[in-house]
Amino acid sequence: MSGPSPLRSRLELLGREIVKFGAVGGAGVLVNLVVFNLVRHVTELPVVRAGIVATVVAILFNYVGFRYFTYRDRDKSRGTKELALFVFFSAVGLVIENGILYAATYWCGWDTPLQNNVFKFLGIGIATLFRFWSYRSWVFRALPAREAVETAESFLTDGTRSEASRRGSSGS
Repeated sequence: MSGPSPLRSRLELLGREIVKFGAVGGAGVLVNLVVFNLVRHVTELPVVRAGIVATVVAILFNYVGFRYFTYRDRDKSRGTKELALFVFFSAVGLVIENGILYAATYWCGWDTPLQNNVFKFLGIGIATLFRFWSYRSWVFRALPAREAVETAESFLTDGTRSEASRRGSSGS
């Protein structure tokens, strides 16, 4: 019997990635909504500005979660570029998320606290689809296959050498 097919392995990896992304993202949604409602009730900021403040706080929270949990095994050699791309794609997500809130509030006149939260949540959901695609495609890139193979080969070679040296020293 052979191991799982390459397609099944890739689907399992994608499934694990989606679960991790969802865990960090779910916590980020809670941070976003809590900060949004706190800012709305404690300050006099208009609804969309409160939404932007909440989104920025959630973006900071999410970066730490994605970098050190969801995508901790990804290439870390491009730190500055990674952060710049993360900020760029997060800003696009911020516009999507709060654009929906803006349209509902100012174009449609739906401005009760419940409606604000419903459209904030809807905006977060749509922006999350964009963020998942952009983060995994452009920000937290997988190590190139060649580097992964070389790393694995060097590990195996080092392991073979140390095993051979152990045998050689014990066989004398």
